[in-house]
Amino acid sequence: MKKFRKVLDGLTTSSPINPGGSPVYGSAAGTPSAAPTPRELDIQETLMSEHFQICKTVRHGFPCQPTALAFDPVQKILAIGSRSGGVRLLGRPGVDCHCQHESGAAVLQLQFLINEGALVTACADDTLHLWNLRQRRPAILHSLKFNRERITFCHLPFQSKWLYVGTERGNTHIVNIESFVLSGYVIMWNKAIELSTKTHPGPVVHLSDSPKDEGKLLIGFESGTIVMWDLRSKRTEFRIYYDEAIHSVSWHHEGRQFMCSHSDGSLSMWHLRNTAKPFQVTFPHGKSQRDGRKESCKPILKVEYKTSRNSSEAFVVFSGGLSYDKAGRRPTLTIMHGKAITVLEMDYPIVDFMVLCETPYSNEVQEPYAVVVLLEKDFVVVDLTQSNFPIFENPYPMDIHESPVTCTAYFADCPPDIIPVLYSIGAKHKKTGYSHKEWPVSGGTWTVGSQTYPEIIITGHADGSIKFWDATAITLQMLYKLKTSKVFEKPKSGEMGRSAELVEEDPFAVQMISWCPQSRIFCVVGISAHVILYRFSKHDANTIITSLEVRLQCDMEDVISPSDTENTPCFSDPSGHSPQPQPPSPRSNTPDSVRDSIPCLKVKDRMIRMPPGYQAELVVQLLWVDGEPPQQITSLDLNSAYGLLAFGNCNGLAVVDYLQKTILLCMSTVELYGSADPFQRLTRSPRKNRQSTSGLTELSDNQVSLDLERSKSPTSDHVNGHCTSPTSQPCPSGKTRVPGGPEGARLARRGPGRPPFRKAQSAACMEVSLPVSSLTEGYPSRRAMLQQLHGVSMYSHDEHHITSYSWSERESRENSFSRSRSSSVSSIDRETKEAVTTLQFAESYGRKSDSMPTPCLWVGTSLGLVLIIPVSIPMDEEERQEEPVTVAPTGTVLMLKGSVLRFGFLDCGGALIQNPYEVWRDLHAPEDPDRPRKRKLVNFSPSSSQEACGDGHLAVVCSERQAKVFLMPSQACLYVHNITDSSFVLRADVVSVCNSVCLACFCANGHIMTLSLPSLRPLLDISYLPLTDMRIARTFCFTNGGQALYLCSPTEIQRITYSQEMCDNLQEMLGELFTPIETPEAQNRGFLKGFFGGNAQTFDREELFGEAAAGKASRSLAQHIPGQGGMEGMKAAAGGVVGDLARARIALDERGQRLGELEERTAHMMTSAETFSKHAHELMLKCKDKKWYQF
Repeated sequence: MKKFRKVLDGLTTSSPINPGGSPVYGSAAGTPSAAPTPRELDIQETLMSEHFQICKTVRHGFPCQPTALAFDPVQKILAIGSRSGGVRLLGRPGVDCHCQHESGAAVLQLQFLINEGALVTACADDTLHLWNLRQRRPAILHSLKFNRERITFCHLPFQSKWLYVGTERGNTHIVNIESFVLSGYVIMWNKAIELSTKTHPGPVVHLSDSPKDEGKLLIGFESGTIVMWDLRSKRTEFRIYYDEAIHSVSWHHEGRQFMCSHSDGSLSMWHLRNTAKPFQVTFPHGKSQRDGRKESCKPILKVEYKTSRNSSEAFVVFSGGLSYDKAGRRPTLTIMHGKAITVLEMDYPIVDFMVLCETPYSNEVQEPYAVVVLLEKDFVVVDLTQSNFPIFENPYPMDIHESPVTCTAYFADCPPDIIPVLYSIGAKHKKTGYSHKEWPVSGGTWTVGSQTYPEIIITGHADGSIKFWDATAITLQMLYKLKTSKVFEKPKSGEMGRSAELVEEDPFAVQMISWCPQSRIFCVVGISAHVILYRFSKHDANTIITSLEVRLQCDMEDVISPSDTENTPCFSDPSGHSPQPQPPSPRSNTPDSVRDSIPCLKVKDRMIRMPPGYQAELVVQLLWVDGEPPQQITSLDLNSAYGLLAFGNCNGLAVVDYLQKTILLCMSTVELYGSADPFQRLTRSPRKNRQSTSGLTELSDNQVSLDLERSKSPTSDHVNGHCTSPTSQPCPSGKTRVPGGPEGARLARRGPGRPPFRKAQSAACMEVSLPVSSLTEGYPSRRAMLQQLHGVSMYSHDEHHITSYSWSERESRENSFSRSRSSSVSSIDRETKEAVTTLQFAESYGRKSDSMPTPCLWVGTSLGLVLIIPVSIPMDEEERQEEPVTVAPTGTVLMLKGSVLRFGFLDCGGALIQNPYEVWRDLHAPEDPDRPRKRKLVNFSPSSSQEACGDGHLAVVCSERQAKVFLMPSQACLYVHNITDSSFVLRADVVSVCNSVCLACFCANGHIMTLSLPSLRPLLDISYLPLTDMRIARTFCFTNGGQALYLCSPTEIQRITYSQEMCDNLQEMLGELFTPIETPEAQNRGFLKGFFGGNAQTFDREELFGEAAAGKASRSLAQHIPGQGGMEGMKAAAGGVVGDLARARIALDERGQRLGELEERTAHMMTSAETFSKHAHELMLKCKDKKWYQF
């Protein structure tokens, strides 16, 4: 614990802080200010660096780009491999583990060591890995790297320690699972085929041992050649040459016949008694043509042939095989049971599937009960026990990416009643028709940890939907889904042309959200420059949605020249700007070529029935201005206690009273300063060559250079809802920066036919590789980062200088990074507009002379300026509904380096001040005369918790570059810390950790930092992950309790912790993948089947493949790599239930038990010896005096 003492004597708001942190006394621009009375701050900071540690906790969602599938039928654990080298292990709900290969190579195949707690992975870099699953954090035990051959297929027989590995050259190698070394036994391709064969058989595509005889291995080659290899005699038993390429092979459980799937869409059945030709060839989806031939079909990529005890007919399940005649047909899974053929259409291409069976033995009746289908973007399990083949309801959150994720929010320690309420409402809208049986993937164990609290994750999507997720105890469960698009009218057929031009693909995409869990008021910002406010109700209602239209236009180019870049000016006198809301002008009937005073979307203006849940109450839309689309909204905040909503963009700020449904303030950023503006700004030059006939500005043919034109375009690219403009470079005092030459800045114009909004920028799909040099050197600004990230030349707002985005061809519809037409990125070094980047309502001091805190709106801009705007709100409830609320900018200005990102407020004891809020009340509940519905407010005044410290509070302000702590109302800067010089902060939050408060920051160079409050002492600085794509930048967010999350792939959410306490308790929170289960015994096949040769033959593989019989393999063929056991594996082994210490403890217990048994046996022997001695002595005494003849 460290005590910080700060003596404030004669400080002013303009006192800059030197790098050492000591105050330098001065006055802003020579303006004298009254010095505050001397006082002391005694704040005991409890957070230390040992309280922080970065650790990944859990990953939610569907594995991105899956490649392989495996299932342990005894442990009932499922494994999914991905193209990025990840392995996802799933069991019962709560048992969810993610593993990652360090190489990042794609996973080709997965093989469980059934009921052994181990998994073998084969990767695209020709490496085999053995994973230990007997610990909560699986780790690699062994690796085997093939040097000269490429791995194509692996097979591990049940209860065998020898793994068969097929290669691209057609050879088959054998690996000892225990030691993970190659056997000298090799099946060469030239020995497997006939010597007369002139062509290579191709890569090995299938390996399996015969269910009838484990000493015989069936090898399938891609060309259509099938070989039955006798492992004992080391020769071929039979060979099959087929005309069509083979994709998969599946045995009948008796081992007398097998089925193959081929590239022409056919299935061939072979019997071991006659391998000259197949005894049956079928084209399940091929129709006979007039000439008698079958029509061409797509390949059948996989087939499984399973028998059932209750039916004489077998199940044949395969993927593919459809005819080519119908274009655009969806991928299918076909289930053939006797003469019945069921075709299940899938939404996405099938990657792999597996039939789940009751027995792990291949020579027994399989009894299939389900089919696990792995799709490109989904995961489906089909119930085979019912005739209609329903699917199981998936308990995992696999549909996060149902629509691309565009924003995220994370709320920890929510009110305890909010999760049950949301779940009860959302449960009414769940789909039906699922199988009634239990989820078949039920392995592992998981219990809720002792340290749990309600957590909610909210995701916004490109289609305008909002999803609420229960994230308590490192799980994720869908609670409630809200569709914001229902607020707006669907375009009619006659308006399709206009609507298509007005808004492109995703007009309802969610950009930002703001949620007050206590009052349950929810606010959404959409890409079409609209804000929707929702209230929660348990009852349905018939209401009309109120619509407000706001006209935000900047009449002045915000070209600035700082008058004093070091000082922090404070002008307590208001500039005379009173809140004069600008009423929206009526819609004009001008042609579409000139759009003015119209919104991008049309709100429903009729009575709407709204179901229980979140119900829309108010919609605020920005309007087109003189043919220009509205700028996208960059900041948002609401306060339920005040009944106010504020939002801003690069043009200005708007404040809305959602109780009275009125606009209180609508001003440009420049007008907010008034006479307190610290910068010199140039007025906008008049437009030129305006033609009234077309309504569009036609520029002259004398084109200015592209760089000069770029410097004049509005610049507001959004990262996490904040403007990504860089800090303006200061000019020498007295010099004015004039971009674009002497003509000044021209109004940006939209080119003919260019839609204002492009497809929604999905945060889930922005994958851009960064050069290593850029990551190490850092970026001078956000704009530099964006240009480096995307490698694009953004268009200017000049029709003659429009250049399109340049994306890689592999980016799909969801992988595009698009933004508003007006949200462009221009010159790196020049700043032309000042955007509102962050907003927060709080009980604070609008002026230095204020003695009591009042409702205020704190405004942060992209130029690093902070404005404090007092708000006068009537206190009485009736007056609040009728009397106007006044908003009066005072001209109070604070200054930081870089765009302002976050505000936080502490009392003089260092405790976090919560925002005031209104207690939730159901407005649509039936009236109760005994309990009238009145607004109940909970107010957290800065002075309510600090009797000893007196009035005042601390304001924490964080920007892209630095953080400052101000003492209010004197506005004196107490502490300042330059967070980064080579990079910039993407996300910052004031969070509660270990019963204290800190400032958490995530930088563009991948560093996660925490700073103590209020002293801004660095506590943590770890390079966690490089910013390789914009998805992380847009979705990274911190929350209380030392947790954070981000979208690590288009389909997955990664949760992390930066708290040492949670890292220590993580082992208890994770589920156990392995549980001790007895392996089921093999069925007794009976005397007759064994007598007639039906019983499976076993053989000793060790005798054939061991070093004594087969010798050693060539060292150059493969390299054994022992498990690195990294820190994560060591921690898991140390803390896991079945780790080394646990095993050692069990061994000691067993040894102690054996010693106890030995001690008992020894005592028993001693007792027996004593009894024998006693009896011998008695016998001796009895016979002592007897003569020899008396015996």
